[in-house]
Amino acid sequence: MQKDLEEFEANLAKFTSSKYAFGVADGTAAIVIALKASGVQPGDEVILPSHTFIATASSVHFVGAKPILADCGPDHMLDAKSVEKKITSKTRAILPVQLNGRTCNMAALQSLADKHGLLIVEDAAQALGSKFNGKCAGTFGKAGTISFYPAKTLGAFGDAGAVLTSDDETAKLVRALRDHGRGEDNEIVMWGYNSRLDNIQAAILNLKLKYYEEDVSRRREIASRYQSQLGELKQLQLPPAPESEKEHYDVFQNYELEADDRDGLRNYLNEAGVGTLVQWGGRAVHHMKKLGLDGSDLVYTDAMFKRCMMIPMHPYLSNDDVDFVSETIRNFYKR
Repeated sequence: MQKDLEEFEANLAKFTSSKYAFGVADGTAAIVIALKASGVQPGDEVILPSHTFIATASSVHFVGAKPILADCGPDHMLDAKSVEKKITSKTRAILPVQLNGRTCNMAALQSLADKHGLLIVEDAAQALGSKFNGKCAGTFGKAGTISFYPAKTLGAFGDAGAVLTSDDETAKLVRALRDHGRGEDNEIVMWGYNSRLDNIQAAILNLKLKYYEEDVSRRREIASRYQSQLGELKQLQLPPAPESEKEHYDVFQNYELEADDRDGLRNYLNEAGVGTLVQWGGRAVHHMKKLGLDGSDLVYTDAMFKRCMMIPMHPYLSNDDVDFVSETIRNFYKR
C-alpha cells in the first residue's frame, strides 16, 4: 500500500480510462471483491459463460450467489441470446468473461442489463487493453477485474490482480474490502479481506505496462500472419482476425481455434515440437459434474470443446516460428 502500488494504480486507471484502479492479491479475489462491492448478495443469481476458468464461477459461489451458466457463440464469447433465456426474478447480475484477449458484444449485454435492471460486473482477466467500440474491457459495468497472473498478457512474477470502477461508492467499498475493511480514516468500517497487491509486484507491473502496447502490437501481427496462412483451411475455424470487425480491438492473449480431428492435429504438432493447449483442461464449468451446475442446453459450448485448442501465441515468437506452426498444420490436413 505504498508508492509503487499507488503509481501502478494511477497508470492502470489512465491506461484503461477508468476513474479508479485498485491492486489486489489476485484475479480471483478481484472478482469476489468486485461482486460484493457492486451489490451482489447471497441468494442472487449471476449469469456467466460456462467457457471460463473455474475462478469465475467460484467467485460467484463464495459471495453466496448462484452461478447460472450460459452458452457462447462462434467467437467463443458469452452469447446474449443465451443469457436472456437464463434471466429469472432472482437474477442480479451478468458476468461477461472477456476471453482470450477479446471483449464481448457489450452493446447486446448492456441492452439486456438495462431491460431487466441488472448489474454488469466483468471478468476481464485475459483482456487488458482489449476494446469494444473504443471502450476498454473492464470498464463497462459497475466494476471490472483484471488478472496479472504470469501467463497473462501483462504478467507479474506471482499472483496479482486489480479491480476497475468509475463509480465512487463502489470504489469506496473496494478500497475497504481489499484491506481488512479499513476505511479512508484507517478505521475498520466493515468485514474485509487481506487482499493487497504487493509493492514489488506493483513495481514490476508498472514497468512492464510501459511496453505493453508493443507486446499487443506484436500479438496482433502474429494473429494476422496465422490468418493469412491458415484462413483458407476449411478444417479450421479461426478467431476473428485483427481489423476484421470495426467494433472489436483484440489483444490476443490466446489464439484459440476450432479444428477438425483436433486430437490428431495436436499429436501431429507435438511430434513436430509445437506445443498446444486446450483451455481449462478440456472441460467447461458445467462439465465439472461434482459442482452440480446445469449446462444441459449449452449446445455450442459442448460442441466447441470437442474441437477447440490453442496454438502458440506470445510476443517472442518469430515470423519463422509462426510460419513453421502454420506449415505443420497445413501439412497435417494435406495427408
